[in-house]
Amino acid sequence: MSVSPVSSSPPVSAVMITFNSARILPAVLGALTWCDEIVVVDSGSTDQTLAIAQHFGCRVLHRDFNGFGQQKGFAVDQARNHWVLVVDADEVVTDALRSEIQLRLAEAEAGTLSFRGFEVPISLVFLGRLMRYGGEYKMPHLRLFDKRFGNYNSARVHEDVVLQGSVGKLTHHMLHDSYGSLHEYFEKFNRYTTAGAHDLQSRGRHGSIAQIVFRLPITFLKEYLLKQNFLNGYPGFIWSLFSAMYPVVKYAKLRELENSGQAHPVSRVS
Repeated sequence: MSVSPVSSSPPVSAVMITFNSARILPAVLGALTWCDEIVVVDSGSTDQTLAIAQHFGCRVLHRDFNGFGQQKGFAVDQARNHWVLVVDADEVVTDALRSEIQLRLAEAEAGTLSFRGFEVPISLVFLGRLMRYGGEYKMPHLRLFDKRFGNYNSARVHEDVVLQGSVGKLTHHMLHDSYGSLHEYFEKFNRYTTAGAHDLQSRGRHGSIAQIVFRLPITFLKEYLLKQNFLNGYPGFIWSLFSAMYPVVKYAKLRELENSGQAHPVSRVS
C-alpha cells in the first residue's frame, strides 16, 4: 500500500511574533493547527493575545522588542523542527496553501526537490476587499524554510531571510488582513514611518525638500494607474493614496530628525 506524499511530510514549526494582536489571532492560529507546534514570541501584549495563544496550545515566550529582524530571528531559533513557517499575526494560511506546503515538503524530504526554502505568495485584504489588482496580490515572501540553512537578518524594519540554498515558489497564498479600521491603519502608519525615518538616518540617508514635495504625486500615479489599483475600486484608491503618503511622511520625519539632531532609537512598530 503506497503512502501519500502529504503523510510523509516532515514536521513543521509555525513561528510568529505578537504585540496586542488579538483582533484576528483566533483565525490565524486556527489555520495553523496542522503544524506540529506553534511558537509565539510576544513583546508585552496587554490585550487578549496571550490568552488566545494559550487556548490554541502555543508555546509562548516573552522577548522585549528590538526590531523585526532580531525578533523574528529569535522566534525561528526557538523552533524545535528544521522546517519553519513564519506567519505574521494578521495573516491566515488558506487550506489550499496548507495542502501545497505539505506536498512540497514531502517532495523535499523524499529528495525529489532540492529547495531549502519556499516563497509564499501573500495577498492583501484592505477595507474588507481582497486586492486582486496592483502590487499587493500574491506578493512572494520567503516564509517557509529549513532553519539549518538560514534565518532573518537584523534589520529593524523590512527584514529578510538570508538563506543558503535554492528557493522554490508556492502557488497558493496567505491572506494578509492587516488593518481592522482606518484608525488602526494610521496608528501603524505613524509607527512605521517613524521607524523608517530612524532606519534611513542610521544608513546615512537625507530628506531633501524636492524628494518630499514630488514623491506623493509620482507614487500615487504609479500605484493607482500603472499598477492598476483603480480596478480594486474605492479600496484601491485609498490604498494608492496612503501608499503615496507613506514615503512623504517618512522622509519628512527624517528631515525633522536631521534638524533636531536626534539619534535613532529602537522603536516597536508591530
